[in-house]
Amino acid sequence: MNSPEQARLFALQQLDLLDTSPSESFDRITRMASQLFGLPISAVSLTDVDRQWFKSRVGVDQCEIPRDKAPCAQVSESAGVVVVTDMLASRRYRDSYLARSGIRFYAGAPLTTREGHTLGAMCVLGTAPREITEQESTALRDLAAMVMAQIELQHAFGRVDPLTGLANRGQFDEDLQDLALDAPGERRVALFTEVVEASQLSALHRTMGPAFLDELSQVSARCLRQAMSGESRLYHLGGCQFVHLMAAKSDADMIDHALRLREALLSLESAREVPVLVQPVVGIAAFRLGETSSSDILRSAHAASLDARQMGEGAGVFSSALDERFQRRIMLLSDIGRALASDDELYLVFQPRVSVESGICHGAEALLRWRHPVLGEVSPSEFIPLIENTPMVRMLTAWVVRRAIRQAALWHRRGRWLRVSINVSATNLEEADFAQRVLAELREARLPADTIELEVTESALMGKGRVAASQLEALVAAGILVAIDDFGTGYSSLAYLHELPADIVKIDGRFITRLGEDARTWILVASMIRMAHELGYRVVAEGVESEAARRCLTRLACDEIQGSLIALPMAPPDFAAWAERVDGYRITRTG
Repeated sequence: MNSPEQARLFALQQLDLLDTSPSESFDRITRMASQLFGLPISAVSLTDVDRQWFKSRVGVDQCEIPRDKAPCAQVSESAGVVVVTDMLASRRYRDSYLARSGIRFYAGAPLTTREGHTLGAMCVLGTAPREITEQESTALRDLAAMVMAQIELQHAFGRVDPLTGLANRGQFDEDLQDLALDAPGERRVALFTEVVEASQLSALHRTMGPAFLDELSQVSARCLRQAMSGESRLYHLGGCQFVHLMAAKSDADMIDHALRLREALLSLESAREVPVLVQPVVGIAAFRLGETSSSDILRSAHAASLDARQMGEGAGVFSSALDERFQRRIMLLSDIGRALASDDELYLVFQPRVSVESGICHGAEALLRWRHPVLGEVSPSEFIPLIENTPMVRMLTAWVVRRAIRQAALWHRRGRWLRVSINVSATNLEEADFAQRVLAELREARLPADTIELEVTESALMGKGRVAASQLEALVAAGILVAIDDFGTGYSSLAYLHELPADIVKIDGRFITRLGEDARTWILVASMIRMAHELGYRVVAEGVESEAARRCLTRLACDEIQGSLIALPMAPPDFAAWAERVDGYRITRTG
């Protein structure tokens, strides 16, 4: 094989066209050629080492024919238009594969790259001898130019990643569409390879620089292509993430294949081709062509890789059970906006907080509940963590604050003084107008500020900027109390308490559950209460469920308790009825 032919074949391979699925963008041109020439057969024929492979074809079933004695090969060799008016009359082609197949007429124009490499031919064929006019010869060249324009368009404009030279997400989408047209319903498998955990990319970008990440993507792409041995097309999705498709096999075979790819990537480190520890994982997701969108295929395969990483595995198969939980979270996130606008989904319940010494109910914590129209009652421990790190938390907290204040105002107007505590997130404290909005709600409801208490977790209070500090200062200055919620589960350092503009410490229920059963827990809770009192804070114990815990907290001089031993969270009417009927618990104002 001479050097020009090697260069030509390399150019053909670089375009990644061989053995790809049929494409409508090329089929349009071949249909046009067949109609224009009035011939039954036309094709976009690419000249490989020993075959002519048809990227697009009309009127022929075969995907390829032998290169030997194929007129398209002559087009590639000559880089010019080749016309055979009658194959049976041609000494060169009368015993060729095409002639034996009943083809008598052939005309082909070269598919030539900008660098001068001829990839193959745009050809038309007939079963009867025929002449070709100069006008038709020009038209065939124009059609060949249209094919090359389409090839260059796909390769250079939005279909090839310039960094790795691999096909990109856009080409992945188009190839899936073409596969679905060619083999609808057939089962395939997508393998999603993540070379470096996404959360580490920003750190690597900062410490190693963007050029390093570019090099890592290039090295990884080369490594994966070598490991795959050309068995399928590799796509670069960006961020050291790759995907490729394979025919469906058993889960065990797919896992073995994925782990071989992973081992190849791990070898980069031992070969010192990359200066950092790579942690590749491969996610596997099966699907049927034409029945699943490309975005869902990628999401499923990516989810499988994330699950594998979380479980400490090198590869994992998509789990519908795990995905159902993910889809449930997506549903909750997408539906919270509708719930906020609805009158019958979100609602508040109130759990009493009573004095350990007197048994008097000093207040109640407002707790959010969600009655989803499809999922039913959704626990706040499920939906609040999802929402509190999204922009929706602002609207959600505003909803809770407004309704909690209105309920407190209603009790206040009926002569029942009760301090209502409301949970707010770290995100709320960073809103420049948060304090202003809370105080505006109090003014509108004509409610004294000391009837409201805001509960904020340790982690929300610690390490926040000037905006959060100014919000807390404005609220405290107006007379609103601030409580540190879930104390002991965040920074767990009482040494920081003197820095926080808080009045109350709420010890997390996880410490209270075993109180009276475990000596170490007794010592820990006793230390929290003693130090908080010495620093001037009132102490509330959450999660009190047993008399044993209540007795311990009495001995430790805890100020207030809250939990199922006293009462479960209740709707406002039930709360009022509870307060009226339970002896020793009365709603009254305390100093």
